[in-house]
Amino acid sequence: MCLLRSPPSDSLPDIDWSKYAYVLSAHNVVYLCNAVMAFESLHQLGSQADKVLLYPSDFDSEDKSIEGRLLRKAQTEYNVNLMPIREQDQQHGVVSWEESYTKLLAFNLTQYNRVLTRQEMDELFLLEDSPIAMPRAYWLGSSLRPRTSSLVLIQPSETEFSRVSAAVQHFARADGEAEVLNSLYGETAIVLPHRPYIVCTEEFRSTNHAAYLGSRHATWDPESVLQEARYVKYSDSQVAKPWLKTPRKVFEKAQPACSVDTTASTLDCRARDLWLGFYTEFAERRKRICGSDL
Repeated sequence: MCLLRSPPSDSLPDIDWSKYAYVLSAHNVVYLCNAVMAFESLHQLGSQADKVLLYPSDFDSEDKSIEGRLLRKAQTEYNVNLMPIREQDQQHGVVSWEESYTKLLAFNLTQYNRVLTRQEMDELFLLEDSPIAMPRAYWLGSSLRPRTSSLVLIQPSETEFSRVSAAVQHFARADGEAEVLNSLYGETAIVLPHRPYIVCTEEFRSTNHAAYLGSRHATWDPESVLQEARYVKYSDSQVAKPWLKTPRKVFEKAQPACSVDTTASTLDCRARDLWLGFYTEFAERRKRICGSDL
């Protein structure tokens, strides 16, 4: 995940921020580190909403493990509310909240008016009432135009949590939360514009930007896109997620090619440099925030 830019919260109307929260989940130590990195970004940007971390109850915030150290860091340095969850037995009709569906527990956080499952976008809390809001997964190019669960604004309620819980039981673990949310809210969710709220890293490798820009006639400018983007989703078909290892040769082969600027007769390598910067920045922040033992 990579936070880029956000308007300051003090530009928004006076509201009770304790009624709103950013909720992230972590089912293992790798995703726990990712969550702590996201909370660090929220802290640096001065978001006033609560921060909530859902994590397995067998992680002990008091012990000397990596998990314990990261939980304490989140709580003490970034004011995160720690919320341990226990996987339930799927027998006897009880939903098992495994890693694929943990994010959906946000529907049950009825102490909040609205919860958001990504980085600092405080203005979204003020949207009109709706059980859920999501952007479309523009990068899929599907005629069905599914929503993406990478960014979800949820209005918790007992009614909606019951609906989600019932739906989870009809999906295989591999399906994940996106399929559940599209099945329930694909036609009724508020559609957040993917511009400026989400862009994939692979967009900076692509030679066809019509899906992102909304027109094949629009001009692609990587620096302008990055400046407007609120959240960059690490998604590249050629390389692994940045917390995994991609062989150097594969990574070098996958990096964007420079284009020719016909007006100046020079090479334009901005997209390549920005793309490389995404991964360099992530590695540097990961080491600084989570330590070198991950």
